[in-house]
Amino acid sequence: MVDSIEKIVSLCKRRGFIFPSSEIYGGFANSWDFGPLGVELKNNIKRSWWKRYVQGRDDIVGLDAAILMSPKIWEASGHLENFSDPLVDCTSCKRRFRADHLLAAKSIKTDIGMMKEPPKNASSCPECGGKLTQPRKFNLMFKTFVGPVEDESSTAYLRPETAQAIFTDFNNVVDSMRVGFPFGIAQIGKAFRNEITPGNFIFRTREFEQMEIEYFIHEKEWKEQFDLWLDDIQQWVTSLGIGRKDYVLREHKKDELAHYAKRTVDIEYHFPFGTEELHGLSYRTDFDLRQHTDKSGQRLAYTDSTTREQFIPHVIEPSVGVERTLLAVLCSAYHEEDAPTAEKGETEKRTVLKLPKDLAPYQVAVLPLSKKEELMKVANPIATELRKYFVVDYDVTQSIGRRYRRQDEIGTPYCVTVDFDSLEDKQVTVRDRDSMKQERVTIQSLTDYLQKQYHV
Repeated sequence: MVDSIEKIVSLCKRRGFIFPSSEIYGGFANSWDFGPLGVELKNNIKRSWWKRYVQGRDDIVGLDAAILMSPKIWEASGHLENFSDPLVDCTSCKRRFRADHLLAAKSIKTDIGMMKEPPKNASSCPECGGKLTQPRKFNLMFKTFVGPVEDESSTAYLRPETAQAIFTDFNNVVDSMRVGFPFGIAQIGKAFRNEITPGNFIFRTREFEQMEIEYFIHEKEWKEQFDLWLDDIQQWVTSLGIGRKDYVLREHKKDELAHYAKRTVDIEYHFPFGTEELHGLSYRTDFDLRQHTDKSGQRLAYTDSTTREQFIPHVIEPSVGVERTLLAVLCSAYHEEDAPTAEKGETEKRTVLKLPKDLAPYQVAVLPLSKKEELMKVANPIATELRKYFVVDYDVTQSIGRRYRRQDEIGTPYCVTVDFDSLEDKQVTVRDRDSMKQERVTIQSLTDYLQKQYHV
C-alpha cells in the first residue's frame, strides 16, 4: 500500500491514468481527465459493480436518468434547503474555508449541515492567523438556466446525487418491469457539487460519478436488510483488492445524520492523506418516496400482488463514488519491492500495481524481443488472436527489461514474450506480474492457457 499520495499522482500522470484538465491553458482547479489507462480502470470498476448488483441478481434493475431534472425535485427532496456547507471567511487574507474542515484538521468531527456557531478550537485562519467570520450556509448545487432567458422561471440545477431520479421513476419501473418485493433500482451516473475546498487529487471533486442503489423494503425488515447490505458491500470492496485492514467502519452519530437518514455507516479508507469516507450505507426510511408523493400529488407506492396491500416502501441505500473507489484501488495495489536484474545477484527497486486481474487496464501484453521483422511476423498474429478475448497491449519500444517494468507499473497481469527461440519451438514466454515467474507455453495453447488464468 502506498505511503504518499504524490507517488500515485506521479504514476497516474506518467503512465496515462489521470491528467490535469485543461493543462495547456494552465489547468482548471480540481478537474481531471482520465487517460487511456484511467478510463479502462474506471470502466472495469463500474463493470464489476454493475455485474455484481444488477446482472448478478434477480431483484435489482438498472436506470440511467437525466442529469437535468425539474427543480421541483430538489425542493421536495430537501436539497434546496439543506444541501449546504458551513463556510467561514478570513477577515485579513479573505481566504474562504469550510468550517468543518478546519475542525477536522484538529481531529474534531462535527455535522457539516447543522453548524451555526463559530468553529470552536479553530477560530483563526490557518493561512495567516487572521480572524474568521461566523459560519454561513452555502448551497452546493450548481445552478443553470434552461432556454434562452435567464430568469427564475428557467432555473435548473445539475443533479448533486443520482438517487432522486430513482425515486421519481419508481412507478415507471414497477409498472414496466413487474418487479417482486423487496427489490432495488441501481444507477451509475454523473453528479455535481460546488465544493468550496476540494482536493486530495481525485478524492473530492466538483464533477464525479456515483454508483447507487435504492433497495425498497418493508419497514419492519430494515435492520436485517441493513446488516445484509453492510456485509455485501464489504465483500465487494474486498474483491477490488482492498484488504480489511485498509478501512474501518464508522457509525454516524445521531446529530450528524442527514435529514433523511435514520442510520448511516461509512466505510472509511486509510488514504495516505487520512482516513476518509469511501462507501456509505444509509437507511433513508420512506422519506423520499413520501416527500415526492406529497409534493407531486402522484402516489409512489407498491401493491402486494397477493394481499393487494398498497404501501410506501422504506429504503436502504448503498452509495459509492467511482473516483474515490479508483483512488483506493490504486493506493491498495501500489507496491515497491526489490526485484532481480539481469546481473546475477543484483536487485533494483520495481513499482508494481497488484491490481485484481479483472480490473487491470491491460490483461495481457505482447512483447516481441526486438523489432526484427521475423519476430514481428510471429507476435502480430498472437496479439490479434488474443484481442478476441482480452484487452491487449502491444509494445516493442525499449529493452525487454524496461518493458516488463512498465507493464508492472500499470498493473498488467501477464506478459507474453516472443523471442528467437519462438521461431523454432513455436513457444512463447509467459511472465506473471506478481511472482515474476516465467513459463514457456506453446503458441497454439496460449489462448487456453491465459483463459484458465482468468477462469474464463
